[in-house]
Formats: sequence, C-alpha cells, structure tokens
Amino acid sequence: MNVKISPKKSIGILYILGAALSFAAMNLFVNKAGDLPLMQKVFFRNALTVVAVFFVLLFDKQKFRIKSKESFLWLFLRAAFGFIGVILNFYAIDHIGSISDASILNKLSPFFAILFSVLLLKEKPNIPEIIFVLLAFAGAMCVVNPRFDMAAIPAVSGFLSGACAGFAYTCVRILAVKGERGTMTVFFFALFSTVVSLPFLIAFYEPMTLMQLMWLLLAGVAATCGQFFITAAYRFAPAKEIAVFDYAQVLFAALLGYFFLAQTPSVLSVCGYVVILAAAFGRWGYHLRVSAKEKKKHAEAAEIVEKSRRESG
Repeated sequence: MNVKISPKKSIGILYILGAALSFAAMNLFVNKAGDLPLMQKVFFRNALTVVAVFFVLLFDKQKFRIKSKESFLWLFLRAAFGFIGVILNFYAIDHIGSISDASILNKLSPFFAILFSVLLLKEKPNIPEIIFVLLAFAGAMCVVNPRFDMAAIPAVSGFLSGACAGFAYTCVRILAVKGERGTMTVFFFALFSTVVSLPFLIAFYEPMTLMQLMWLLLAGVAATCGQFFITAAYRFAPAKEIAVFDYAQVLFAALLGYFFLAQTPSVLSVCGYVVILAAAFGRWGYHLRVSAKEKKKHAEAAEIVEKSRRESG
C-alpha cells in the first residue's frame, strides 16, 4: 500500500514520537524514585502538569470556560478513570519485571477504547477490528503470563491500567464531539488527580532524598511534556493516521530499561510485544485503506456530478 506522508502529518508523527519518548522517560523516572508511597509519586506526576496547563489556559481567550453542563459528567469520568489508570500503571512500573512490560500493557488502551465505544457511543466494530482486538489481548496474555499467585498482580495491574486508559480516551472523544478543548480536558484530569492524591500524600508522606525528589520532578516534567506533545500531534494529523506511532514508547521503554535499569524482557514478553504491535499496525493499515477508498469514492461521485452539470449546461 502506497501511503503518502504530507508535511503536516510528518510534523504530527514527530510530535507523537516525542510524546512516546516523554512517557517512556516518565516510567523510568518513576521507577528510579525507588520505594516511595504510590500516591506520593502520583501527586508529583500531576502537580507540575496542573501548573503548566494553568498558565496555558490563563493566556487562552476562553480561559477556564467549559462549554456545556453535560461535559462535567464526562470530564469527571475521564479524570476518575484516568486517575485510577495512572495508579495501576505506576504500581505495575514499580513491581513488574520491566518498564517495557508495563508500557505495552498500558498501550492496550486503543483496543479497550473500541470495546467501550460500543457501549458509550453505540459504534459497531467490523470483523477486522474485532480480530485486531483479539490479537492484542492474546499478545497481552503472553506479557501477563497468567499464573495463580501473587506474582501475577503487577501484570494484571498493568492490563487494567490499559482498560482504564481506554475508557478515559473514549470520554475524551465524547468531549471532543461536544466541542471541549483538549487543554481543558488535560487540566481537569491533572487537577482532579492532584487534589485527590493530596490527602494521601499528607497522611502517608515519606521524607525523600534529594535524588528521589529530582526523579519525581523529572517524572512530572516528562508527563507534562508528553501531554503537550500528544495534544500538538493531533492538531497536525487525525489520531487514526498517526496514533500507531505512539507504540514507539515500548521500544523507548525497553532501551531505557536496558541501559538504566539493567532490565531485559523475557522471551514470552517479547512475543507478546510483537503480537500487540502487529495488531496495532494491522489496525492502522486497515483504517488507512478504508479512508483511501472513501476518499476515492467521494472523488468519483463529485466527478460524476460535475460531468452531469457540464452536460446539462
């Protein structure tokens, strides 16, 4: 399939690769922060994002305005499930075998989004999409390596973080349809997460070394950069055309884990990566082909109308 990449799409791909690297770095920094309370890590991950997006919105014409009252429910659901997803992801990062395992399980979110879109948006997935979802979940089972003991909990946590993220992204789609700004959605999520995690931070705070504080601040910076990069990416190209490049996070996480944490994914995990990435790229290629056919059909219909107009004139 011959796919032409426009300059705008190229910029979008670069931005989404920047987001993938940022989130992989965030996973590394969270892991490097060491044995600290989970909510302490979650707080620092979101607090810097709140500050950064606050100033962005402060200079925006619409400021902090939300377009409709109906949006509050979806903003809350997006924030709540996103918050739970971050907690589960951070737990997986701290306890799973490698940060690349945690990354690939969290990247199941687009496939979960398909399932949730059936429930929330009444969309009907076609046969190829169902096959890609089943393939992705089969790959996830290789990474999770199901077993009936406590060692399975971190992997299951990573799997469920992908489910929560998938639900959250479905809410983001609904908010976009309602005309809500992406920056406002990010701000609401980060503010919600910061406020909810604050009491836990105060109650269970553990003193940090200067290095631990630095790692958590770097995690917050990386998360904030990732949010800005991914928001910018989708201004240059539709998600269906470039979202697949976000899976580069798995490669970045594997490299960072190998060089900075001496982590090497198991053979079974690597097999799972291959299956999930194959499903992601297969789904991407399928949507590009469907989009190309629709454009061709519209062009042919427009040509017929124009020809009829010339003949009648």
